[in-house]
Amino acid sequence: MESQESFVSFETYWQILQRRWLSALAMFTFVYISSLLVFSTIRKTDYEASGKLLFQRTNTVSALTGVGTELGKLEPVVQDRSNPLNTESEVIRSVPVVQNTIERLDLQDNKGGTLRFKDFLKRLTVKELKGSDVLQVSYKDRNPQIAAEVVNTLMQIYLERNVNSHRLAAQSARKFIEEQLPTAESVVRNAEVKLRQFKEKNQVIALPIEANQGVEMIANLQRQIGEVQGRIADVQAQSQVIRNQLRMNAQQGVMMTSLSQSRGVQDVLTQVQQLETQLVTRRSVLQDNHPEIIRLQNNLTALRGILQSRIQQVAGTSPTQVNQNLQNGELQQQLTSRLVELESTYQGLSSQLSTLSNLQVNYRQKLNRLPKLEQQQRELERQQQAAQSTYSLLLQKLQESRIAENQNLGNARQISQALVPDEPASSPMLSYMSAGLLGILAALATSYILEITDKSVRNIDDIRELFGFTILGVIPCFSKEQKLIFGREESQFAHQRLIVNYAPGSLISEAYRMLRANLTFVSTDKELKTIVVTSSVPQEGKSTVSANLALVMARMGRKVLLVDGDLRRPVQHHIWELSNSEGLSHVIVGQSNVRTTIAKVSDNLDVLTAGVVPPSPASLLDSKRMATLIHDFAIDYDFVIIDAPALTVAADAAILGQVADGMLLVVRPGVVNSVDATIAGEILQQSGQNVLGQVVNGLITQNEPRHYYYTEEESAPETSLQKEMVGSGFGDFPNNSKVSKVSRERRRI
Repeated sequence: MESQESFVSFETYWQILQRRWLSALAMFTFVYISSLLVFSTIRKTDYEASGKLLFQRTNTVSALTGVGTELGKLEPVVQDRSNPLNTESEVIRSVPVVQNTIERLDLQDNKGGTLRFKDFLKRLTVKELKGSDVLQVSYKDRNPQIAAEVVNTLMQIYLERNVNSHRLAAQSARKFIEEQLPTAESVVRNAEVKLRQFKEKNQVIALPIEANQGVEMIANLQRQIGEVQGRIADVQAQSQVIRNQLRMNAQQGVMMTSLSQSRGVQDVLTQVQQLETQLVTRRSVLQDNHPEIIRLQNNLTALRGILQSRIQQVAGTSPTQVNQNLQNGELQQQLTSRLVELESTYQGLSSQLSTLSNLQVNYRQKLNRLPKLEQQQRELERQQQAAQSTYSLLLQKLQESRIAENQNLGNARQISQALVPDEPASSPMLSYMSAGLLGILAALATSYILEITDKSVRNIDDIRELFGFTILGVIPCFSKEQKLIFGREESQFAHQRLIVNYAPGSLISEAYRMLRANLTFVSTDKELKTIVVTSSVPQEGKSTVSANLALVMARMGRKVLLVDGDLRRPVQHHIWELSNSEGLSHVIVGQSNVRTTIAKVSDNLDVLTAGVVPPSPASLLDSKRMATLIHDFAIDYDFVIIDAPALTVAADAAILGQVADGMLLVVRPGVVNSVDATIAGEILQQSGQNVLGQVVNGLITQNEPRHYYYTEEESAPETSLQKEMVGSGFGDFPNNSKVSKVSRERRRI
């Protein structure tokens, strides 16, 4: 029994510390720092010498010469996760540096033996000076002279190793570059040979220039072809007109011109014409059988034969192919000459057009080959440039590595030599322990004083002692987000307070279902239909409890009406995202019809918002019209839940409780204090309210000595359920046979 009581006391003290940790921490810090200042006067025995090393991201000499800048560069391997100075600090504390220092100074321990590496590190301190690139190296020893020598020797050995390591890096780089240079030179030569062979094979001088010239030549040829085609069209048109006028082609025109200009043909033709004239004249006098007529006809026939013979000699063709008009005028001769000239021009232009077309085809074929040649040339040039760049870079780096190898490169230098200390250093261990003990005692005392002076209600035990009502449900609060949702009555995320909709499988939703089950077993004499939900003070989450309780009841197939009876600071229209232009206040005064004002928000659940805030809410709620409305609501619905104002704010909740079947009191730990809770209890007792029980909302499980939550349903006997509810802090339940139908498995958080 005593062990159980001691365990409860320890758990109670632990909860007090959890609630008062911030104040306790502040007091602990104040007392701890103050104590350290007081204990700083304690006498010390060890002397501490300190020196400083300055580190630079790049060596100054390398930065000026531009050679070897990467060798001494300070950069962490893992970005944003390590400090280069921490790395150098570990190098200073490394075995080679420390061991060399011990050997060079012949350091000994208290027994006269060589000082061990582990003991040396206990006396050595290497720390970064905040806001600078400086490391401070400190060493403690009873002999101040030895402390200063150790620091100076250690820094000197580290600087030597730093320079040597960079010199070795430059030497390794030089050897590597010397090995790679022959290969790089061979690659450059091969690339140059390939490029030269390509140009010789394809007769390439400057492909871009040739491409531009080819394009210009094709354009010029195209222009010339167009001009020639235009001239050909013009010549053809003129030739066609002259042919139509002469009714002969150029060959015929030439032949007729030749006959017209032949004297032999023309003389015979003149004689023929004269004989024809005489024959016509004589026939007008003589008959056809007259000897003179016959003579003229014979002469005419002979002359015509001579004419045909001469025509054949001049024209070189049979007389039948010659036009009978052998005497062309001057105009006909000019047209014939023009036709011949046009025909000659046409032949020349046709030949020129063919030549230009062939040239254009040749240039186009050459241009079509240029992109492929350009691609091959670019690839060869890129290979040559890459090889040349690599070779040039290796030559440059070889020279830099040779220069860097001869430089004393280093990224650290000594800026402060260790001096022999005059006063002993502090030994803070005892001071720290004493200051910590005093700080803990002060923190515990502060927590105890704050706890006994605090009047706020913290857990279920305090709630049970203040009110004495049956605890019908416990709504836990598991996260900061849920505290925000359930703790603020007017939130822009008010709809998220419907946790039964928002997270139906959560422990909070299960707690609301358990509250609904417990309410069905509260009253045995009278059917419970109208419930007023209120609280002691605002901000206890009564509106949230009302909304979720109504939603849980509606999901059990019961027809539920949720009425926002808080006519002072209504919230339900925010939770359900409804319009509050019409509501309960309008229905009471007869400005709105109750059936049209009630809004259906889900299956089996209707909501009546508060409406516009009236000047005197208590007068409206205490009216006969309000009582009649509640009576009618109880007839039409299985359950009517009324969200009423807090008890200490106004008498509205007490008025509504007189016309309802019962009242449900919402209590939130951390919000209500003992004074307000006492006042609320007196109001309920004086007004004779039928308090069904209380709901603990937003329970902080860390403040409970014994806290549980409920999960899967399974059958259990009645006595088992009652024992579980009492053990978990729900108080006593009325004896009812129906309780045996519902039980929950209990789990400790």
